[in-house]
Amino acid sequence: MGDPYILMLVALAVLAIVDLVVGVSNDAVNFLNSAIGSKAISVKKIMIIASLGVFFGAITSSGMMEVARKGIFNPSMFMFQDIMFIFMAVMITDILLLDIFNSLGMPTSTTVSIVFELLGAAVCISLLKISANDAHSLGDIWNYINHKKAIQIINGILLSVVVAFSVGAIVQFISRLIYSFNFEKRATYINALFGGFAITAITYFIIIKGLKGTPFYSNIKFLIEGNTVTIIAASFVAWSLISQLLIQAFKINILKLIIGVGTFSLAMAFSGNDLVNFVGVPIAAWNSYQAWEISGVAADSFSMGILAKKVPSNVWLLLIAGAIMVVTLWTSSKAQNVIKTGIDLSRQGEGHEKFKPNPLSRIVVRASMSINKGISYIVPKKTLVFIDSKFQKPVIDLPKSKTYELPAFDLVRAAVNLIVAGILISIATSMKLPLSTTYVTFMVAMGTSLADRAWGRESAVYRVAGVINVIGGWFLTAITAFLAAAIVAYLISWDMVMIPILLAVVAILIGRNTLIHRNKSKEVKKQEYIERAELITINGVIEESADHIAEVATRINKLYTNVVNDLSNHDLNKLRKTDKHVGKLNDEIDGLKDGVFYFIKSLDETSVQASRFYIMVLGYLQDVAQSISYISRASYKHVNNNHKNLKKGQLKDLKHIDEDLSDLLNRVSEIFENRTFDNLNDILIEKQELFVKVSSSVENQVARIRTDETSPKNTTLYFSVLLETKDLVSALMNLLQTYEEFHLTTKQ
Repeated sequence: MGDPYILMLVALAVLAIVDLVVGVSNDAVNFLNSAIGSKAISVKKIMIIASLGVFFGAITSSGMMEVARKGIFNPSMFMFQDIMFIFMAVMITDILLLDIFNSLGMPTSTTVSIVFELLGAAVCISLLKISANDAHSLGDIWNYINHKKAIQIINGILLSVVVAFSVGAIVQFISRLIYSFNFEKRATYINALFGGFAITAITYFIIIKGLKGTPFYSNIKFLIEGNTVTIIAASFVAWSLISQLLIQAFKINILKLIIGVGTFSLAMAFSGNDLVNFVGVPIAAWNSYQAWEISGVAADSFSMGILAKKVPSNVWLLLIAGAIMVVTLWTSSKAQNVIKTGIDLSRQGEGHEKFKPNPLSRIVVRASMSINKGISYIVPKKTLVFIDSKFQKPVIDLPKSKTYELPAFDLVRAAVNLIVAGILISIATSMKLPLSTTYVTFMVAMGTSLADRAWGRESAVYRVAGVINVIGGWFLTAITAFLAAAIVAYLISWDMVMIPILLAVVAILIGRNTLIHRNKSKEVKKQEYIERAELITINGVIEESADHIAEVATRINKLYTNVVNDLSNHDLNKLRKTDKHVGKLNDEIDGLKDGVFYFIKSLDETSVQASRFYIMVLGYLQDVAQSISYISRASYKHVNNNHKNLKKGQLKDLKHIDEDLSDLLNRVSEIFENRTFDNLNDILIEKQELFVKVSSSVENQVARIRTDETSPKNTTLYFSVLLETKDLVSALMNLLQTYEEFHLTTKQ
């Protein structure tokens, strides 16, 4: 009788491991962003500090396990079988949801996902139980769901967004007024006091408050409770003196120490607060099984009121979970992707923007500018001048070859991020309230970015769009988690055979997402963004542009052939895919053009004349891409509107052109890959043959119109493809000619 439930426990254990992996991949952004973005410490040291924090946090997470057991629903209203269905549905849904967000590089909340999954699955099972009992009505659902606790949790999560953003912005603004961007020039005693405050806050809220979740807290309880003020005061004095000693005697940058301690504490808070999201459900399932096994009662008749009691968590299980989290932290490429998103949105300087502006982001930016203008009329000019002076960034005299080493933001902002986030999360943990670590850390970072004037007019519309996308994803997380968990719970309750089917679906989807992510990562590595700002010589310009031309020629060749073949087969789906690839190519070239500013800045003094050449190359590449874009879009539109297929004569001419164009593009790609630029002239001479063939096809179509052509739409498409093909070749030849001239100039 117990066999199916043992198998479910095994499945839950495996799912818990997978959930730890996908969960940490998403949540690593919470405690690594500040340290990595500021480059205060080497990445290796940061990872070691974070790993230790995760281990310590795993031990302190036992108090939070109650949320998975009784925080969302009343366990006494459910039977053992119901509970197992709920837990299985939650774990399956959680893994799929988090993995999707990881693949997209979007930070989401593991707390929100687990809370709404528990809620969705519990509501589904409750409704099934109510519908099976004629004596019950829909209003009885509140007997099943712990709605007061659920509302408290949800309110805490939503409140964290507002509080974290506001507190982060206020603290950062005050910190910047005190320090400006010249922390090193401030008096040592001020730095020592700041260090004392920061480390006191961190140690009290993380270490002392964290101890409440541990079994040995009762041994030191009498020393802590009732002595809060004394402990804080003594800690502040002690840490201030220690900070002063470290600054004066050992010349230690106290901000780096704060960032190191803050990273440890935030990793600890993350593990203490969010470990329940990954292992709380399987542990609760194991406890449920143990109680049911010794009862001798049928699985659908044994009440789970036992879950309402406190059960101490196994420390070894928590440590194993912590070890898995640490390994994932070091190895997950998806974690690095999510971290990059957070850093890009909060960085002080300009660069490649991941998110595209939307109408809402434009409205928000315009409204903010209007508010700022209104404030400037109210606040005295002297005050504004004083404030502006504190936000003047120093000019860093760094060699061009080292500009890529500049951090995304300075140490002051990194320290504020960690202090504020650590305090807020720790307070929530001590109150047994599963505050979203992601919400807090992300919104603190956004609040400090805003207060630090990181969102200038050049970047504000993109950054705001990114924040809106992330927050929108959070709301989507809640809705999706609720509905998906409810559906999965229904399928499992309908027939337990759905469990292995759903597990197989999970495995397939995760495998698919992993492959897609790897392919995207490879493409990103191939794509060389100019904003890396390394020193570029004339030879560097030649190498850089040659790589771009070779890559574009290869892709244009493939895309053009695909369009011709897809038109021939009248294949709408393939045309749609091709059009997406064409759009991607255009975006990448636009990205290169956006990086021209950084490219020109990175040129050495002897290579400045190369900037004109590079700009022209990118312009011609864009012309080529736009031509193939028009061809692809017109072809897709034609087939999508269900117009007649091109006639055999038209398709025959297009395939002949495609063959000649393919040979031309293959030769171009080969020349630039092998750097045999002396052969460029041969291609320039041969271009005329292709032009003649295109002109001949145009004349053939004119003859058809006057004899047997009956479709004006076919004619429009055909002429469009031919003329854009001619423009494509012309742009390509102009590019080659420009390159040949530049190559000859550099040889002299």
